[in-house]
Amino acid sequence: MTKLRLEAVDCFERDVNLRLPFRFGVITVRQLTQAVIRATIALEDGRSQVGVAAETLAAKWFDKNPAFSDAQNLDQLRQSLALATSLYRGKGWSTPFALYGDSYREQMARGAELGLVPLVASYGPALLDRAILDALGRAHGRAFADMVRGNLPGIVASELTPDLAGFSLAGFLAGLGLGRQIAVRHTVGLLDPIVASDQAPGERVGDGLPETLEEVARCYRGRYYKLKLAGDVADDLERLQRIAQVLDRELADYRATLDGNEQYDDIEAVLELWRGMCARPALARLVASILFIEQPIRRAVALTRPVAALARLKPLIIDESDAELSAFPTAQRLGYTGVSSKSCKGLYKSILNAARVAKGNAEVGSARYFMTGEDLTTLAGVSLQQDLALASLLGVTHVERNGHHFIDGMSFAPEPEQAAFARAHPDLYQRCHGPARLQLKDGQLALGSLNGAGFAVAASMDFAALRRMPAAPSTRLAPAQL
Repeated sequence: MTKLRLEAVDCFERDVNLRLPFRFGVITVRQLTQAVIRATIALEDGRSQVGVAAETLAAKWFDKNPAFSDAQNLDQLRQSLALATSLYRGKGWSTPFALYGDSYREQMARGAELGLVPLVASYGPALLDRAILDALGRAHGRAFADMVRGNLPGIVASELTPDLAGFSLAGFLAGLGLGRQIAVRHTVGLLDPIVASDQAPGERVGDGLPETLEEVARCYRGRYYKLKLAGDVADDLERLQRIAQVLDRELADYRATLDGNEQYDDIEAVLELWRGMCARPALARLVASILFIEQPIRRAVALTRPVAALARLKPLIIDESDAELSAFPTAQRLGYTGVSSKSCKGLYKSILNAARVAKGNAEVGSARYFMTGEDLTTLAGVSLQQDLALASLLGVTHVERNGHHFIDGMSFAPEPEQAAFARAHPDLYQRCHGPARLQLKDGQLALGSLNGAGFAVAASMDFAALRRMPAAPSTRLAPAQL
């Protein structure tokens, strides 16, 4: 275990235009704002080192309360980052994990005072923990996987995770390793055209990249697909049948997941959808392909009642409901068997939940529990690379990725930054008459270049091209839409 001190955090932002609109839940996204941070740590030997992290500032996912405007949602996330920075800097000399663990309860409590729901309150530490670990790896010349295997961050079971008492975290961590590649699970958003005839005249982007699901399947030849649900059984069934027609025709073999995005009110409605799917012969291959159903029920009630009636038919995972460290054990008791790894929810939360999966499976003697990799538009560059490294380290073999489809590669970054990332990570990006873009081969991404010193990033960002993040409001936000 290594102790360090957080000296400074510089916060930046940049805007990103989407090449295609993306709809999930109640929002349609056409432009994003990315947060980028640069953290400086001091080491006990007198040295200092800088590390980086990046994450989308997303409206209507962390807090879906329609009373808050999208701009207020972004301010809430900035508040979370400012709060975490203050708490971490006040801890003095500490291990990286202790900065997180010793601040956790106060981060949640002070976040609640500001009106921040737990997912929002977790956003600030999620960014800081990655940047700190990146700095630590650079200082010691050690890669992310090597640091975690050797437990350089100092990860321990504590009163925050009483269910892990007696479990050998050191043994679990020592057995982790970064894979050579990972499969992409393509997101089919609620507005996505299935075939070209779904696009009205003049709607095509025409940039040479796939636009419809049919074109995606033909171009990338991926095996995995994530299908968003809208919460209306009849409409969802019709749309799933159109999707199945394309996947059945284009792919000899495929696997899919269903993402409810909190759109259903109760388990009975989701059961109605599943039974409707099973009753349609045209959906037979799609039904057989479904690996799990993700967060179908709104978070306000998802962890208040058993889900065994549906879980007996198909495994269920929590995503938005995974808001606090205690959420996954609660979900397990109700019948959920899976949980998502998402960098925006926290690096250490993912690691601890993966340990819970391993512990639970050892206790039942089977692979009942599992972890998935889900996306929140992790943009090409730092954000995507750190998320891929985390998911792969925890044994995830396919991960939802949507940034490469809804955003044109690294087009949002200055040319020198794109060139630097393409040079440093030639297995992950390619340059061909346009921006640096992900290099997908048979639906797979290569991860070899992510194994360098630091946290999966061997190139430098162009901080001079970024704008400073505006100061976060210091008081609780009043809903803008009453």
